[in-house]
Amino acid sequence: HGRSEAGSHRSAQRGGSVWPAHGRSEAGSHRSAQRGGSVWPAHGRSEAGSHRSAQRGGSVRPAHGRSEAGSHRSAQRGGFVMSMTAAQRRRALERASPFILMAIIVVLWELICRVFEVSEFVFPAPSAIWAKLIEFHTEIARHAWRTFWVTMVGFAIAIVVGVLLGFVIGSSRLAYTAVYPLMTAFNALPKAAFIPILVVWFGIGVGPAVLTAFLISFFPITVNIATGLATLEPELEDVLRVLGAKRWDVLTKIGLPRSMPYFFASLKVAITLAFVGTTVSEMMAANEGIGYMLVSAGASMQMALAFAGLLVVGVMAMLMYELFSFIEKHTTAWAHRGSQAG
Repeated sequence: HGRSEAGSHRSAQRGGSVWPAHGRSEAGSHRSAQRGGSVWPAHGRSEAGSHRSAQRGGSVRPAHGRSEAGSHRSAQRGGFVMSMTAAQRRRALERASPFILMAIIVVLWELICRVFEVSEFVFPAPSAIWAKLIEFHTEIARHAWRTFWVTMVGFAIAIVVGVLLGFVIGSSRLAYTAVYPLMTAFNALPKAAFIPILVVWFGIGVGPAVLTAFLISFFPITVNIATGLATLEPELEDVLRVLGAKRWDVLTKIGLPRSMPYFFASLKVAITLAFVGTTVSEMMAANEGIGYMLVSAGASMQMALAFAGLLVVGVMAMLMYELFSFIEKHTTAWAHRGSQAG
């Protein structure tokens, strides 16, 4: 009986051992519940992924902003192209404006002569001038060549003398004070009054024409070179002196380059005066050239031929003016940036 009780006790112990097994199942259930609960972090990860996906989807907005910025830049580029096109049209109009004005003047001139029946002897029409230009083109070309090269010789001498004299006057205050009033008085004298004296000295021909072209054209060159050197800023000169520059260095390396815009401005004025001097001299003391042709045409009452000679002189002067303007733009562009931008 004691053994049976002991067996019962052991059975009871074995039966009681079911509870730990049941506890293990509960623990397993608990772990299962924990594993089941682990679904929530997985679900959280999916939510986090969804959040990141939403964030990635939200990144579409900056891309859309970039497209808007691109559209804005495209609009800016379009406006820039439009402004550039307008500027190009304005520059083209400026380049064509002399020819447009010339065409208007010629048309009005022709209409006035035809409507009012103005005599060719008094005021020839452009058509009559053009007819004489075609008829006597060989003689006109020969006289024009003589006038051109004589003018260029006198003008070259004027450039050399004008630059040297302007350098002396502009580099020395004493020379400026002493020479400038005398030059002003000399320039006031009519150059045609010198032609009879030059004829006595050099005879009729090339000499008086070359010297007249020189005398009438060197003054603007001298004055502009002297002005460019004399107006050098004292502060700039003081700085250069402190840096060890000598007076000669300041004049040659700073003063002369700074005077280049003045120099080219004087050339454009002086070349027209040189043609005037040559033509006047040929009218009084020459047997060839446009001036001589003008006198001959006037004596024979061919006013259209005389106007054709004047037209040729004007064209030559205009071409030389444009040549110097072209050289000026390509050598002293730094002095005209403001005007070009406008």
